[in-house]
Amino acid sequence: MTRLKQLRFEVFGVFFRQCTVDHARQLGLVGWVRNTEHDTVVGVAQGPEAGIADMRHWLREVGSPQSSIASAQFDETDIAELEHESFGVRRR
Repeated sequence: MTRLKQLRFEVFGVFFRQCTVDHARQLGLVGWVRNTEHDTVVGVAQGPEAGIADMRHWLREVGSPQSSIASAQFDETDIAELEHESFGVRRR
């Protein structure tokens, strides 16, 4: 059985909400992402442990072509089942 993980994230100094959605979907992850009034991107990604590890690396080190990542914070936990059906953008 595949071990499922949840990754809560907040990334500072970025411009990449839609690229986050695209990358998460490419990895087969589910969850959401949204911009905040503080010019950060926050979200939740859920899926297999390997996909979560890739997403964490992408959020911290890669980002979109237009991004400038100042810092990233993560909270990772084990979960029993997925709580979302797809990965998308949430509006404020």
